Amino acid sequence: MTTTISLAGQTALVTGASSGLGRHFARLLAKHGARVAIGARRMDKLVSLAEEIRAEGGEALLVELDVTDEASVDRAVGQVADAMVGIDILVNNAGIVIAKPVLELSVTDWDMTVATNLRGAFLVAQAAAKRMAESGGGSIVNIASIAGLRTGGHISAYAASKAGLIHLTKNLAVELARSKVRVNALAPGYIETELNADFFASKAGEDLVRRIPQRRLGRPEDLDGPLLLLVSDASRYMTGTVLVVDGGHSVNPL
Repeated sequence: MTTTISLAGQTALVTGASSGLGRHFARLLAKHGARVAIGARRMDKLVSLAEEIRAEGGEALLVELDVTDEASVDRAVGQVADAMVGIDILVNNAGIVIAKPVLELSVTDWDMTVATNLRGAFLVAQAAAKRMAESGGGSIVNIASIAGLRTGGHISAYAASKAGLIHLTKNLAVELARSKVRVNALAPGYIETELNADFFASKAGEDLVRRIPQRRLGRPEDLDGPLLLLVSDASRYMTGTVLVVDGGHSVNPL
């Protein structure tokens, strides 16, 4: 997919950047001119990503970030804002899924999921929004999921956390609008990554894909245009939006 969107001169923070979609998003924003701060708990996983971004002519800053730890969030956001002269874009991507039947889901499983996917997203959004408001505005994109809009087996905690994130997005959008901070959510469907490739190669995975109207999994690059739209001035009159990218899965008839 090609686009003329330029993010030159802007600073973007991507959480959960050590693998999967976070890694992809960081490279995408850097390719479009943004200075990219990449945050994750696993700093060793960020080194190769930073090298890739720099080899492609981009600018990357590594920050240690545990979104479940308020002190870590404040420290990382402050480091980014100080080193890269503010924050213009936040891609709130860090998240986990613990797939278990609800009768086997422990309180620890629930708390860990909500602490990462919802509380963590709030902490990072709040810290970044404070910096954005002080500097004239910015764009926050929360990475949600169609699981936050529909139901699914064995993902109760994940679905609840993503539904909460979607509603948090809308509330933040209202509160932050006059500070010129836009807040939107990107809700992907099933996107193939290295973490789920084996499942989707199984019979259960193939059966699931057949339920998607387009009859295929999404690819990370299918999210490029939607993400670039939400982080850039191309969506300057959009806030509180939930942009679904799922091959029609969420509107599939019963």
